[in-house]
Amino acid sequence: MRRSGGGPEAPRRETPPRGTPRRTALRRLARRLRLRPPAWTATLTWKSAVFITVMCCTLAALLGALVHTAVTRQTVGQAREKALSRLADVTYAYQAGEPLPPGSGIDPAELPDSLRALALKGRQGTAVGRRHGRPTMWAAGPASGPDGPHAVATGVDYGQSARTINGLDGAITGSSVLAIGATLLVGAFAVTRVTRRLHQTAQVARRISAGDLDARVNDPRTSDRSRRPDEVAIVAGALDTMASTLQRKLLAEQRFTADVAHELRTPLTGLSAAAELLPPGRPSELVRERVRTMRTLTEDLLEVSRLDARTEHADLDVQELAPLTEGVVRMSGTVTEVRVVRGAAVETDRRRLERVLGNLISNAHHHGRPPVVVTVEGPVVSVRDHGDGFPAYLLEDGPQRFRTEGRGKGHGLGLTIALGQAEAIGAELVLGNAPDGGAVARLSLPEYVRLDLADAAEEGPDGGGPDGRGDGGPDGPGGGGPDGDGGPRDRGARTRRDTRGDGETGGSRGPGTSAG
Repeated sequence: MRRSGGGPEAPRRETPPRGTPRRTALRRLARRLRLRPPAWTATLTWKSAVFITVMCCTLAALLGALVHTAVTRQTVGQAREKALSRLADVTYAYQAGEPLPPGSGIDPAELPDSLRALALKGRQGTAVGRRHGRPTMWAAGPASGPDGPHAVATGVDYGQSARTINGLDGAITGSSVLAIGATLLVGAFAVTRVTRRLHQTAQVARRISAGDLDARVNDPRTSDRSRRPDEVAIVAGALDTMASTLQRKLLAEQRFTADVAHELRTPLTGLSAAAELLPPGRPSELVRERVRTMRTLTEDLLEVSRLDARTEHADLDVQELAPLTEGVVRMSGTVTEVRVVRGAAVETDRRRLERVLGNLISNAHHHGRPPVVVTVEGPVVSVRDHGDGFPAYLLEDGPQRFRTEGRGKGHGLGLTIALGQAEAIGAELVLGNAPDGGAVARLSLPEYVRLDLADAAEEGPDGGGPDGRGDGGPDGPGGGGPDGDGGPRDRGARTRRDTRGDGETGGSRGPGTSAG
């Protein structure tokens, strides 16, 4: 395009958008630097205390102002009547030519200017001023003289009235403070009783959400029908009713699951025995496989029902975690790599721990992709695959029964059982995804620390401490190995063991294995 004059059109300058990165960063910084009130200011007790204080202060100020105004008006009125009455006597004496009484005079120097101007205009009035440094109620009126109009005035002592008003103001202030304090204490006590009951109700709700279905508030106002329940008691009663209903439904479901699994065991046992009598062939193998799948599902359902009922009790004992993990990997029959960063002794139930690790390894192989790596680092065991990772719903809500994703053919109870058994042995199982891909299951167990080793570690290097330098054996100052450093392998070094499902370990080569 060209201009009307024929020349080329000047290029337009593009204005940057308003929301530049710098302004956006400044806004974010301003939001972060914005002061936030403390958390306790959001409590009901604090809000009630502020409300009671504000209302008491407002009421005390209103009542104090009303009392102050009424008393001041009455006191000033009495002093004014007294001063005007005396002004009448002084005016009569002045007109009669008699001497004026003490405290009176014509155009006194301490007379307030406003009152003097009023008297010179021919009107009477009163005003509070000072005479000889003391509060005085002045009264003045017009007086004529040979040299022009004058102001005849008299004063009445106003000190007592001023002291009365000031004393009244102090009494009002002190009584208001005492009343506010007493009301605040009584209100805080009443509100604290309510908030304590609310906290108890919330604590019971949290216990129920954590799985304690026997938790109840048991508010006495809900059980005693002679007392009218308040709002908190109504909420507590509704929570108890909801917990009881939920408990009944869950127990009914648990009984149903257990009964179904238990009733299926007998026919499945007979079906399994009958399947073994079938002639060899592909159909017989399919039947046996389906029977084994049904038996596994039945046993898993029974285990889930026992875990839901919280009737499982762990048989705790001290176990070495690294050898136990290697044994679970060997029994799994899978190609799984085991890395031992640091060995540790844990106090756990061996059978249940093997069940947890076996389910995690099986889940990694069925739903992930190789390589599957099991890492032992102290009392923590992590199982990682290199697949697509756990789905979002599982990370948010936990494993759901009979729901599987991907190419797996399981029935969706493996992770549920692993979480239940981990809770039974006092371990923590955390499911997550690795940053570079793959699912990671991290199992943290309670570590067992031997008292003799802890005491030896506190003795330091001179007493055979944790660095392994002491009189540990005949092979040298290191003790415990020919290299004199506490054993054939340094305690700080990482050891890696590649355990395969065929029972062979790293260090020997064979089909399907690799060196550690």
